[in-house]
Amino acid sequence: MKNITIALVLFLAILSCNEKATKLESKNEEPMTADQIITKAKEIHKNVITLDTHCDINIKNFTDSINYTQDLNSQITLPKMEKGGLDVAWFIVYTGQDSLNASGFKKAHEIAMSKFNAIHRLVDTIAPDQIALAKNSNEVRNIHKSGKKVAMIGIENGYPIGNDISNVKKFYDLGARYMSLSHNGHSQLCDSNTGETDDIWLHNGLSDLGKEVIKEMNKWGMMIDVSHPSKESMRQMIELSKAPIIASHSSARALCDHSRNLDDEQLQWLKDNGGVVQTVAFTSYLNTEKFEKRVIKEVEIGKQIADSMGVTWLEREEVMKLSTEEKETYYDFLGKMAAIRRAKVKKMKDLPPAVNVEDFVNHIDYMVEKIGIDHVGISSDFDGGGGIEGWSDASETFNVTLELVKRGYTEEQIEKLWSGNLLRVLDEVQKVAFDLQKS
Repeated sequence: MKNITIALVLFLAILSCNEKATKLESKNEEPMTADQIITKAKEIHKNVITLDTHCDINIKNFTDSINYTQDLNSQITLPKMEKGGLDVAWFIVYTGQDSLNASGFKKAHEIAMSKFNAIHRLVDTIAPDQIALAKNSNEVRNIHKSGKKVAMIGIENGYPIGNDISNVKKFYDLGARYMSLSHNGHSQLCDSNTGETDDIWLHNGLSDLGKEVIKEMNKWGMMIDVSHPSKESMRQMIELSKAPIIASHSSARALCDHSRNLDDEQLQWLKDNGGVVQTVAFTSYLNTEKFEKRVIKEVEIGKQIADSMGVTWLEREEVMKLSTEEKETYYDFLGKMAAIRRAKVKKMKDLPPAVNVEDFVNHIDYMVEKIGIDHVGISSDFDGGGGIEGWSDASETFNVTLELVKRGYTEEQIEKLWSGNLLRVLDEVQKVAFDLQKS
């Protein structure tokens, strides 16, 4: 026994010495030059599958004459994806919140179907030789290997489900692989984060129908997205769900106090659940101080552009009061305005510093430190208000990888951040669905 103890002590001592030696060697390594960092980042960016979980769409960009094969003003197009090395884009079936009645549900369902149809038109008719729809992780990898870009579908706001729970399966069959149960405003399914503004809640979390929808999503293999629902809604979703959840486009509330971000308690819930938070490149969710200083000037420029286009500029509160159709029209204008403004701003000097890729990766750093590398991912919210300096559209996607390499992330870690973690959750959600259907 004594000999075993001595041997163990000697082994631990050697191990300790080896660890110290390794750290010393690492410390004495010559730092990489800027060119070497770029070369390494390019190699990693080429090797990993880059996946963005949130890209909004405008159905006007899915026609025979105007579509994503062209380099449009929108932040995401096939040429921009190719230039920036973005492999997978989750196109979003978004419906704005409106009245909780049969008329509102019917209009929302029509809007949702028009967006599903647009995405299918892109992959089936407009550009089947350039992009294909994936419904699981194996299809993502096989399509990527073929050299094509990958389209996936997420639903932002469960409002178009109406009161018909069979729409969950209908949307799943159309390719939807995640859905949030609310957006900016309480839906018939759950409360929204926007309830923090006035502390008025409709359901105090999930409605009874919302609880049934969660079970139905588990049954068919659709990921539950908590980016827009309230904190209490998220808590109840995790408690009820038999599968991991995602936050498709949120960042860290500890670094930027916005109700769309997740606080430390929510991050811990998500880790314990086995889910993933997709860090979002949205200026006002990343750096409050920089955003507030910059936005004053950008709003001024936006109003000038609106005036030149003959459009009345609306504040956020005014937009929320619009009907579903009016919101769609105004969001269409905002997309065109934002593209013009991005081009103008790039040529302007003496503007306050913009929220940039460094601010974005600060949130990744924080959440990786807080909940671990296996629970953090990446999203843009392009064409839905997202975009930062350095990642203003899909053509600049490489800059995210470059910043990660600068901060010492390995290829294995970067692969997890870009796609590995999200696809792992999708696999687990679909495994739960398989087991539920079998039983």
